[in-house]
Amino acid sequence: MIAKLSGTLDSTGEGWAVVDVGGVGYHVFCAGRTLAALPAPGTAISLEIETVVREDQFHLYGFLDAHEREWFRLLRKVQSVGAKMALAILGLLSPEDLSLAIAARDRAALTRVSGVGPKLADRLLTELKDKAPVDGVAAALGGGAAEGAPAGSATGDAVSALVNLGYRQSEAFGAVAGAARQLGEDATIEALIQAGLKELSA
Repeated sequence: MIAKLSGTLDSTGEGWAVVDVGGVGYHVFCAGRTLAALPAPGTAISLEIETVVREDQFHLYGFLDAHEREWFRLLRKVQSVGAKMALAILGLLSPEDLSLAIAARDRAALTRVSGVGPKLADRLLTELKDKAPVDGVAAALGGGAAEGAPAGSATGDAVSALVNLGYRQSEAFGAVAGAARQLGEDATIEALIQAGLKELSA
């Protein structure tokens, strides 16, 4: 199995890149966000690789780092999510955005991806809530990240207030998480909202 490729970027196209390693060109499927972050052809690059072998195919999928590759693996474990759909999700949502969307149970963030309807979004939220890394958001919100901010708590009320102001739930969740880390457990709702708004406007 190929786990990593380090070489020269030969060329790119819609959904793919060719990496030249010692004169051998490897065709690697990539998410749009990954391709956008690659340097110009002729530049040295290194990609984390997920090798998918089936009876009639041998495909390589490339990622900027191991964290992105881990998300690809997690997404493919969800029913009805194949490699193509997993790349589409990662093409629109960064690993951090996905972590927040799962933690906040933000269906709207997931349905922004072409091909992800409400039912699949709900399945993703349900199946990944106990598996997906949430990058410390759970700790910042008192361990309630898997189910969203605790209702009736200062953090939960602050998230609700930001959502009512027009921010997406995952955005509000992330902003309040950052505010809670800075201000501590005794922060008031007003302080969390003010700090959250400051972070969102930065």
